[in-house]
Amino acid sequence: MPHFNDLDLQNWKDSEIWTDSLWLINERDKSGKHSNFYHGNFVPQIPRQLILRYTKKNDTIFDPFVGSGTTAFEAETLGRNCIGVDIQSNLTEQIKNKIDSKNNFFEFITGDSVHEKTFGHIKDVLKKHRKQAVQLAILHPPYADIIKFSDKKEDLSNAISLKDFIEKFGKVVKNTLSILEHGRYIGVVIGDKYSKGRWIPLNFYCMNEMMKLGLVLKSIVIKNMEGNRAKLNKEAIWRYRALSSDYYIFKHEYILIFKYE
Repeated sequence: MPHFNDLDLQNWKDSEIWTDSLWLINERDKSGKHSNFYHGNFVPQIPRQLILRYTKKNDTIFDPFVGSGTTAFEAETLGRNCIGVDIQSNLTEQIKNKIDSKNNFFEFITGDSVHEKTFGHIKDVLKKHRKQAVQLAILHPPYADIIKFSDKKEDLSNAISLKDFIEKFGKVVKNTLSILEHGRYIGVVIGDKYSKGRWIPLNFYCMNEMMKLGLVLKSIVIKNMEGNRAKLNKEAIWRYRALSSDYYIFKHEYILIFKYE
């Protein structure tokens, strides 16, 4: 059994953990508490796979962009603890009201993950629950300014430039390392953007920022983007636009897996 998950290698053929670097997910899991009301949330299958692969039951998951709670709901289903942060109080309150676990703790903080002050609160939460660190961090940041999630200037989706976005993203990762157990993992879900006739590789900028912090890149997973709400029922229009121009249609996102050694 790997030291970082509950996989029984004697029955490895029965495992639901995916091991390929290409994840073809044709439909969002809408079971349980998941909903698609929040534009920009990611498919539950992604945090589920990361949690199964990199944690054991009763480990603690951290999500600095908790949003509508996708990671939290998967953590609850899989018997893990979860700490989440979001700058929008309506989101953190909504998640609190939907979580009803009796066996694990769930704490949601309204704050800015860019600031060290927020992580002081997180360390207090860990201490309260007699924990020293989290075992997995899952980050699904805004893809720069593609979708504006709020009117708050602290919101990464309101970063004034690509440089500003990457710098703030780097601060979130650095802060996350202050609460992550050594030898454990960070998963980042990120897509690229297209602006003014140019492909902007957010994935590679974020990857570089994390490697500058000394994190070890373990895997790059490519996930397809079937059912993207922005392109839903508009496949013909997007194909025409692509054929009449010189670009390819976005059909993928990246899941970057880093180890904190």
